[in-house]
Amino acid sequence: MNTSVQAIPFAQLALAFLPVMAVVVVLYRWALEARTALYALARMLVQLLLIGYVLTFIFETESAWVVLAVLLVMVSASSWISLRTVRGKRGRLYPKALLAIALGGGSTLALVTQGVLALDPWFRPSYTIPLAGMIFANGMNSISLAADRLQAELARSVPYERARGIALRTALIPIMNSLFAVGLVSLPGMMTGQILSGVSPLIAVRYQILVMCMIFGAAGLSAALFLVLAKPEFLNVPAQAPETARTPGGDPRSPR
Repeated sequence: MNTSVQAIPFAQLALAFLPVMAVVVVLYRWALEARTALYALARMLVQLLLIGYVLTFIFETESAWVVLAVLLVMVSASSWISLRTVRGKRGRLYPKALLAIALGGGSTLALVTQGVLALDPWFRPSYTIPLAGMIFANGMNSISLAADRLQAELARSVPYERARGIALRTALIPIMNSLFAVGLVSLPGMMTGQILSGVSPLIAVRYQILVMCMIFGAAGLSAALFLVLAKPEFLNVPAQAPETARTPGGDPRSPR
């Protein structure tokens, strides 16, 4: 198979933004968060261009401390971003999310890199950092979905144990859909990238199986740990005063 990867000129890469801008126009016309989408796209563009240079340096380093520092930044950032949709409790919940992703994602990363792949050296950057990115990103998304749904269920006075179960199921919906669709509807990013770079599909499949197991485990463990650790923060929130009812004449009455 051809092992060369086609370089994409920036002029042609710009064509990929046409459907993106179409979505932004729709968001603007429908009075939705077009500005947020533009900010997210601009941030994505800057971050990826910068990380290309950073990863070039990191992949050439022989220092385990540099790799560990990168992993620390990834865990810290993913933990903070995961609580973006939780208002009023983000600061208090951050240590819980940090610990959940560090334990759930970190243990999965250690198993994959040291057990399955048996990397030599153990911190091999070209493997550890991309795998850590997938693991921590999925842990981040699962916690974000779990926290948002848990807060919504508790606001409806659902008992915590039941709300916790609903939140965990919600957190796992994206990865469950991916498990059902992989190979049938979609060829995931890592497998596609390997095939495009000339790797045999039979080898790419093995790596993709590893990745699917890895992200399912990391997402589930991170969300479950967060829901357990964050229980006191959600249950200790002062109950909101009930809304006062009004008579047809407009006089407020205390609810019975």
